[in-house]
Amino acid sequence: MIRIDNICRTYGSGETQVKALSNISLTIEENEFVAVMGTSGSGKSTLMSILGCLDTPTSGEYLLSGESVKDIDDIALSKIRNTKIGFIFQSFHLLPRLTALHNVILPLRYTDVPQEEAEQRGMEMLEKVGLASRSHHKPNEMSGGQRQRVAIARALVNYPKVIFADEPTGNLDSKTSVDIMNLLTDLHSQGQTIVMVTHEEDIAAYALRTIRMQDGVVIEDKLCTKQ
Repeated sequence: MIRIDNICRTYGSGETQVKALSNISLTIEENEFVAVMGTSGSGKSTLMSILGCLDTPTSGEYLLSGESVKDIDDIALSKIRNTKIGFIFQSFHLLPRLTALHNVILPLRYTDVPQEEAEQRGMEMLEKVGLASRSHHKPNEMSGGQRQRVAIARALVNYPKVIFADEPTGNLDSKTSVDIMNLLTDLHSQGQTIVMVTHEEDIAAYALRTIRMQDGVVIEDKLCTKQ
């Protein structure tokens, strides 16, 4: 599914140069549930941005589903993001004037999926996250947990190869966080590949593999034993 070889990411030049990632190599297989952990400045968010095709590496190779994404233009990167990747963010990133349904189907605006099919697919995704009854509500009419469920439905609407979740429970209380992580666990059990950035040990414990980063390098990569 994902393979990176000797990925480096450098920002700036000369005395102000910062090396955010240094020679990182790893493979993530289909239907893995991976947590990427590290303190602020460890490189985990930079790695997520590169894996999610929001940024490009300074050097190294990145293969997504066997396709190299190195040195391709912004249009091609955008197409990959829209057809192979789903994103879940800490702050939900919902448009306040749109209903839950229209937020969910927003990614389909940039495809050739007809409106009727898009709305049908959007309702299916809202049903999957338990929010079909709230399809016509706007974000300010929903709780934080409901908004995150809408964001998850939006991430699923393009049938992505992989979901990248960046601190998906960061703005939620503990009970709601458990609900969201149970939902992600259910999606993983149905075959979805998930890569999640978190700094919380209890959230990372839901994943089956943990990658720990420090100062732009991977310091630990281990499989987790579930009871």
